[in-house]
Amino acid sequence: MDVFSRAIRGWNLSRILDTSLTLVALRGALALCIPEMHHSDQGVHYAAKEYVDLLHQYQVQISMAAQGKPEENGYAERLMRTIKEEEVDLSEYNDFADARRQIGRFIEDVYMTKRIHSALGYLTPTDYEAAWRSQATP
Repeated sequence: MDVFSRAIRGWNLSRILDTSLTLVALRGALALCIPEMHHSDQGVHYAAKEYVDLLHQYQVQISMAAQGKPEENGYAERLMRTIKEEEVDLSEYNDFADARRQIGRFIEDVYMTKRIHSALGYLTPTDYEAAWRSQATP
């Protein structure tokens, strides 16, 4: 998540919590934009050599929440709560592929383009970024 606009830059869903899960999401995010800083919790998948090396390759500064301090990763925690409450808890998935498809639809079609955020002046992430770009470009 880009905390400036609350836009989701990369995501992945897997049956296994391993480094490939987070690497796919990171590569997707880096294909869209390269942040100055990447913040996460201290999960082994975020501290894995291949993950850290990829961030270093793109010269991204690494920040991690202190151990046992989920409040230091509040944006990610809130995003996961939103996905669970507004998509997962309200849906019945036929199988893993269906879950992946519907969660992807929620992120792209609902969260990014329909769900407003009070922190963004009641705009969606997509609208907020568009407004910022129009003001930032002479």
